[in-house]
Amino acid sequence: MQIELNTTADVEGACRISFLVENRLGADLSEAVFETVLFDKDGAVERLTLFDLRDLPAGRPRVRQFQIDGLACGDIQRILFNGAHSCTGEGLDSGACMIDLNLTSRTEIELLG
Repeated sequence: MQIELNTTADVEGACRISFLVENRLGADLSEAVFETVLFDKDGAVERLTLFDLRDLPAGRPRVRQFQIDGLACGDIQRILFNGAHSCTGEGLDSGACMIDLNLTSRTEIELLG
């Protein structure tokens, strides 16, 4: 699984983050939900949340956006992909989404996993 934090934008008191995601597991995912942790500029946990990447066809890139209300993008230092809350696809183990998870960022926000 390849997840790139592609862009961020402050929008009406919220941070909108856009991910470019590519399912490299060799099978379509009907559901991919990640437990994520947002860290502030001081390195403290700001919030724990779920990012629902929905269905992801094998080998095809998809863009997914999330809006983090009450938080400016400049206040986020890191995003930790803490684990897969759910990862469902025919013939795939429930932990498949975390195997070979490749995280990159085109922004100032660091991705960890």
